[in-house]
Amino acid sequence: MSATPAAPGLTWLNSSAESDARAALRSVCTARSWIGTVLARRPYAGTEDLLAASDDATGALDADGLAEAMAGHPPIGRPEPGDATSAREQRGMAGAPEELKEEMLQLNLAYQEKFGHVFLICATGLTAQQMRDAARSRLANSPEAERENVRTELTKINRIRLSGLAEREPQRA
Repeated sequence: MSATPAAPGLTWLNSSAESDARAALRSVCTARSWIGTVLARRPYAGTEDLLAASDDATGALDADGLAEAMAGHPPIGRPEPGDATSAREQRGMAGAPEELKEEMLQLNLAYQEKFGHVFLICATGLTAQQMRDAARSRLANSPEAERENVRTELTKINRIRLSGLAEREPQRA
């Protein structure tokens, strides 16, 4: 049985200069400690090893690291202009009725006022109604419970983004 060749993006991540790898990882998660941990464990034998390192790094984020990671995510329903990643991840909100979009805006504001940070959810594959319902539900959480929800959602987001990074062909200069 022969070994499966490494995904092209993973090969690039393993062999690229630290500054280039750091920039690519920053597009996945903006927490500096997460980036440092993932970089330090290079090279990766496979994508699963990379995802495990990400999970470990996300699990180890302290309050400041979580805040730094969340700062890299736009509110649900308001993807950053020109950011194809956030637009793709939040596509379930794009065609929502205006009333639902307005309700999501109000829920985002209430959430941010209560918890002091953006409502973070792995929106990939979710409908606008599912995102709204999650925001409604999570507003009832304690700050401690919500911090762990955020960590769980961030883990999912990082895994999706890293998988994409590992699989795609690296950009040539």
